[in-house]
Amino acid sequence: MNKTTFYIESLGCKVNQYESDGIAAQLEAHGFSRAGKGSPADICIVNTCAVTSRAGMQSRQETRKLIREHPNATVIVTGCHAQTDPEQFKKISGVDLIVCHQDKPLIPAYLTRESPDKNLFKFRKPEYGKSACFVGFGESDRPVSGKMTRAYLKIQDGCNQFCTYCIIPYARGASVSMPFDQVVAHVASLNRQGFKEVILTGIHTGLYGLDLKPETSLTQLVQTLDENKPVDQIRISSIEPNEITDALINMARPGHILCDHFHIPLQAGDNDVLSRMKRPYSVEQFSDVIHSIHDTLPHAGIGLDVIMGFPGETEKAFENTYKLVAALPISYLHVFPFSPRQGTPAWHFTPKVASDTAKKRAALMRGLGEQKRSEFIKSNQGRVLKGLIQNQRDRRTGLLKAVTTNYLTILIENNGETYDNPNSLKGKIVNIKYEQCSSNCLVGSIVP
Repeated sequence: MNKTTFYIESLGCKVNQYESDGIAAQLEAHGFSRAGKGSPADICIVNTCAVTSRAGMQSRQETRKLIREHPNATVIVTGCHAQTDPEQFKKISGVDLIVCHQDKPLIPAYLTRESPDKNLFKFRKPEYGKSACFVGFGESDRPVSGKMTRAYLKIQDGCNQFCTYCIIPYARGASVSMPFDQVVAHVASLNRQGFKEVILTGIHTGLYGLDLKPETSLTQLVQTLDENKPVDQIRISSIEPNEITDALINMARPGHILCDHFHIPLQAGDNDVLSRMKRPYSVEQFSDVIHSIHDTLPHAGIGLDVIMGFPGETEKAFENTYKLVAALPISYLHVFPFSPRQGTPAWHFTPKVASDTAKKRAALMRGLGEQKRSEFIKSNQGRVLKGLIQNQRDRRTGLLKAVTTNYLTILIENNGETYDNPNSLKGKIVNIKYEQCSSNCLVGSIVP
């Protein structure tokens, strides 16, 4: 194939980004050049997202935009939205190929052939319960590093939970896990490449290991990493509340490998709404988990996902969610108005919550999130935190910036003092004293 420059647009979650980086790495290994956004490209790949209606719409918009900007390019569409609703992309003139999750890893093989054969791909729906739609992990002999300061490692794919609002299990199929020894080896390999932090990610990361033989768990994996220390620190991208064990919390204490940062989906703080969502915990159980983390790790970063306007969410149910979040010792919120997804049970649920009402509730919840963030920042002022210096400086100030283990971004300003070759600090873990918040930026200095 005579087309050698490619561009990948990855929408949605970190798993999509990881998979896009994997495709890019294979293409680059075959001599292809990765184009930046807005640069000419012979091949455009869109890795779509379906988590909300808006994400699906953005995926289609991005596809049309790339076709307009690259009229002579080969355009390939893949990802969750392409998987669950391929007909939408068949309607878009200029799309050359729609690839299902299972065949996503075959895209480089297709593009690197002298005479590409579209018969390489057979679009398939996931056969839930038999195998995951996306390819298993056995073929992955080396980790995907990407271009970030912190490396992501996808250790799990698929989901068995089938929350009533979520389309993702229909897109990706049942849960599958990377073999245990392969995870450990990949983490060590990333460390040898210079990464000090590895983020373990997946579609439902807490299900890790339950499909393996012998069966294992995320907690056991982190314990092994903690004992062997193949890298300085690891972080879990997101984890369900009922999958956070006491042992996992303890491995985020000082001297251990796990960062003191937990991102946990709450979705609703009302038991009736949680039941309609088919979430596997109660408000009381969720509260106990958050307090267990806070009691052991008083300065841990704790983020929550919350959905506003789910069908049947009364004013009282919203108040229950608001009061619960207000009472919990958390550090930030991700708030989403409910997005009905055709093909899920919640698509048919009534009574519907008016769009304006859902947006108003979301705005109130975001305001609470800002309040929580401010309180968390204030509670860390004057503390010495462990932080990873990022490869990219802060665009506005030009200062070095660090991400702390408890998920604060702090700009480094050594009070007028100079240190030799500050660029040599990039990618290093240092101790930082957070001192002040200036112009909505957190500022601190490196200390011994």
